[in-house]
Amino acid sequence: MRRSAVPALLGILAVALVAVLAFALTRSPADQQNQKRLDAQVQEGTPVVAPGSDRGLVPLTGGAKKTLAQFRGQVVVLNFWGSWCTPCRDEAPLLERYHRKLTAAGVGTVLGVTNNDVPEKSIAFEKRFGLTYPSFQDPGTELAQEYGASLMPETFVIDRRGRIHAIARTAVTTDFMDGALERAGVPKQVLAR
Repeated sequence: MRRSAVPALLGILAVALVAVLAFALTRSPADQQNQKRLDAQVQEGTPVVAPGSDRGLVPLTGGAKKTLAQFRGQVVVLNFWGSWCTPCRDEAPLLERYHRKLTAAGVGTVLGVTNNDVPEKSIAFEKRFGLTYPSFQDPGTELAQEYGASLMPETFVIDRRGRIHAIARTAVTTDFMDGALERAGVPKQVLAR
């Protein structure tokens, strides 16, 4: 006997609605304001100074803290991620390819920032996907809050002068990466490799 798909579909829709409502309720007004401000300026084509450039970040594998300011002079793809995040898994190989292109040309890097993740799980994630770009911990999600980043993954493309040129508040694609990196000053021939 065939069951109707309607009850199953309604159940799925109810779960999705609860997830959306939970997300809306957990985002702080400051996160929402930071996100709207950054997004609006970047969408207008106005590069925005990247927030938190002097905030010390602890490398995932330990060692001395680093700041975004230490990467000035390079194009930086700043990616907020978590090992628990399915879209993060989907985009990890793509980010690694772009990291290799940028570092081989000496023009930039991808930097990961974990979000609400256990370091051991983050390290296992990096090993699973063969990630070679550096990742940092964000205790208390302080840097993420400055970027209005609360959905994972979220990616910010920052030029050599420390200004944001593009924002993806979802998993990145090849088209997004190529366009964003070009706007941030990466030559087309580097992206074509």
